[in-house]
Amino acid sequence: MLSSSALVKLKAFLIIDLIIVCSATGVFFYLQNQGVMPHSNNSATFVFSNLVINPLEPFVGQPIHISVNITNMGDIEGTITVDLEINGEVRDSVDVTIAGLKTTEIVEFMFFETKVGEYTVKIGDLTTILQLDEAPSGFNTIILSGLKINPIEVWPDEPTTISVNATNISTETDSIAVMLTVDNIVVETKIVEVPAGTTVKVDFNTSSSTEGRHFIKVNTLASIMFTVVQNGYHTLIVERSGGGSLALSFTLNGEKYKTRYTALLPVGQYTVTVPEIVDVGTGVVGFSNWNDDSTTGTTITVTLDKQTILTANYYLISGYASCPSLYIWNGTGYSYVTDVSNSGWLGYIGGINADGEIIFSGGNPYDYVKLDREVLTAKDSYFDITLTQQWDELFYLDFTSLLVVDHPVGTDVYTSMTNYLNKGPTGQIYTTATEALLAPVSAVNEKGQDVLEFILWQDGNFTPGINGNDSPAWDNIVQNQLTLNLGDLSKAAEIKLVMTGMVDWGPAETYYEWISKFQEAATAGLIVDGTEIMPAPTLEVLASDGTWIEAPQDRQIPLPSDYTARTFTVDLTGLFPQDVTEYVVRFTYFWNVTYDYIGIDTIIQQDITITTLKPTSAEFSQLWETLSESSGAFTRYGDVTVLLQETDDMFVIGRQGDQVNLQFYTGDLPELTEGMVRDYFFVVACWFKDSPGEWGYGFTFTVDPLPFLNMTGFPYTNSETYPYDVAHITYINIYNTRIIP
Repeated sequence: MLSSSALVKLKAFLIIDLIIVCSATGVFFYLQNQGVMPHSNNSATFVFSNLVINPLEPFVGQPIHISVNITNMGDIEGTITVDLEINGEVRDSVDVTIAGLKTTEIVEFMFFETKVGEYTVKIGDLTTILQLDEAPSGFNTIILSGLKINPIEVWPDEPTTISVNATNISTETDSIAVMLTVDNIVVETKIVEVPAGTTVKVDFNTSSSTEGRHFIKVNTLASIMFTVVQNGYHTLIVERSGGGSLALSFTLNGEKYKTRYTALLPVGQYTVTVPEIVDVGTGVVGFSNWNDDSTTGTTITVTLDKQTILTANYYLISGYASCPSLYIWNGTGYSYVTDVSNSGWLGYIGGINADGEIIFSGGNPYDYVKLDREVLTAKDSYFDITLTQQWDELFYLDFTSLLVVDHPVGTDVYTSMTNYLNKGPTGQIYTTATEALLAPVSAVNEKGQDVLEFILWQDGNFTPGINGNDSPAWDNIVQNQLTLNLGDLSKAAEIKLVMTGMVDWGPAETYYEWISKFQEAATAGLIVDGTEIMPAPTLEVLASDGTWIEAPQDRQIPLPSDYTARTFTVDLTGLFPQDVTEYVVRFTYFWNVTYDYIGIDTIIQQDITITTLKPTSAEFSQLWETLSESSGAFTRYGDVTVLLQETDDMFVIGRQGDQVNLQFYTGDLPELTEGMVRDYFFVVACWFKDSPGEWGYGFTFTVDPLPFLNMTGFPYTNSETYPYDVAHITYINIYNTRIIP
């Protein structure tokens, strides 16, 4: 039985649905008479029509979606600046280029207000009045999340299914109008009744006869896309995982290609063969398995009857590739997640003195990895997590924990990545909206190239980047840079970026060649003390006078993880001057940092509940024997639980082939309360050291000297030392008894 309030809403939604069905243009609400605004740009003339507001009667704090049609009636392409005015004030602006001959583009804006009152909305010469009231009790109790599409690649007129979850967080049955938009055209609306405290899955089927990408929205949930390809064809993608940045050579049906390979091929059988051993520049890797977990060898045959991705996974045999690898129990086996703690690398170089002495700096052992809650599975009331040292490196594992984060339905949670210059934990957990993330107005790289298209969707297409060591000279450093115009965010209470990116370090040789240029300059007397060799990442915001303001050290931009893209947040709240009308931010990196997606979140931080699980057991063992030449006093195998409870510079010290299996007891976790969802973050404090090879910058491939949390850099100066007090000496004598000469 529907409540009276639900019945009122249902009637309103049915009327809305009728309007949609009767609308010849497929627009959700038609609120304004046609308006014409001539705008001459050579022979381009622009006509404005269909000013659309959704919802029609919004409440304070509710995102309001506005769209307008713009038609170029001229005979040549032209560009027009479209302003969104609220009560006479320009709140957002976008430049639109439209082809001639009556071509139409839809321009969309999103805004919200926090005060009750009347608001005049104007775009061009189209105007409408909005009345914002306080939200009634029980309003907006149904939240949409989990937008998915399957399959993502279809043939012309072949259907694909779009699904979304509707969760009712109230104590009464309620209804919601769920609207499917394809390429900015509303194609279907469903009225969905959701019982109190439950989740209902809503499915749509759609298709297109037009080849190419088609963008999907459900209400205000962020866009995803499906692709229509030629009938009888599908896309085959071949790539590899593992350290280094060198492309992998392989054969496809006997023909030679290199990764990353993408091609539209006829449906049928294809045989891919990859090499067993590969030199990736920074090391030598060996074939492990395919992404379907098959280990049948370096040759695999697949039937291409859908979009297919083949990933050849490699492990390091010698040299440098990456850090300790994280695996989680999925119910039937272990799933690889990522490599952890690249900020804990020992040997970051800050600069050089006039006498050619290298200055070591930075280093932060902490990492925060979000785990897929659909994959992480408890086994006998325990979460089972393993860290494996696949690469020829030493690791110093100091601390692990599992953060269990309960947050409101309709929100996501992410952490800030660890800034490698900062010591101590930096993993602030932020809530972000799952819906209505704003897109930057523009994105430009260091070459002046427009890279906005790369970051609008999380689709595996990354912004192009460079490495600073490709600079023309030691005193002319060209860095990787990304400048984002975020639009006018003056009404936003908080500003956070949701970013998916990674860093590609590139071959080690080029870095050592870069350092040698500075040493040669020092020999020639051209260097002053403290000259930067690899400048730290910087975050800057643009002032109204055109100058750039650098963010304070504790708010600086971090480095993403390496090789495996991760999503994280950057908090920009309070960094912009109060007098700016355009919110512009610039990121500068010496390293090759690239991004797949960047969205803008403006909701305030939500209340969350964090439960910290420390490992109830930790077993240290050898997974395989290694040919590593690392040496020193390593930690003995067996129970090491006590060493991983706190960050105290008492490490589990291991080498290639070693692993730590961790168990986290789930029996004491609190019940998940109504209206909340649960996510998990693995927290680790871990230093790691790779072989300095022939270059030998300041340290050898041995356990000593031991790192410690408060050091200024590694190797540290003679004025610093590991804390050799009674407790730490006792730890060394009890645990670090596996001597490898």
